[in-house]
Amino acid sequence: MSAEVAIPDAPPVTQVAGASLVLVVVGGIVMASSFPSRPALGVPIALLCLSAILLVIAVLLLVRSPGFAWGTFFLVGRWALLAYTISAGMIEFSFLHNHASGAPLLVVTLMLVLFAINVPLLIAFTVARYQTG
Repeated sequence: MSAEVAIPDAPPVTQVAGASLVLVVVGGIVMASSFPSRPALGVPIALLCLSAILLVIAVLLLVRSPGFAWGTFFLVGRWALLAYTISAGMIEFSFLHNHASGAPLLVVTLMLVLFAINVPLLIAFTVARYQTG
């Protein structure tokens, strides 16, 4: 078993990915509060774009981490990704069941994709950063 050693000066992956998650959750709440009527898409699309940018930055910070325990990251990440893909799929089904369609459905779907990537990234990074590479 690997010793618990934190990466010295670990990049702020959790902070950036956490901010991305907050933005996408707020966007999802804004969208869900408007259904079943057609929601205004300006704010949710802006939140979606900002969230996506922050997620890309978090991934870039992660990739540039020297000595990172990638084996642990992928071991934890793939199971978390499976769980959150199922969770996002169930949420997507609820929107489809309530007859969401068109641009609002696309925005919600993209938000759910970011949600389903963000949470496993946070979980896997948090576990792997304390393992030796």
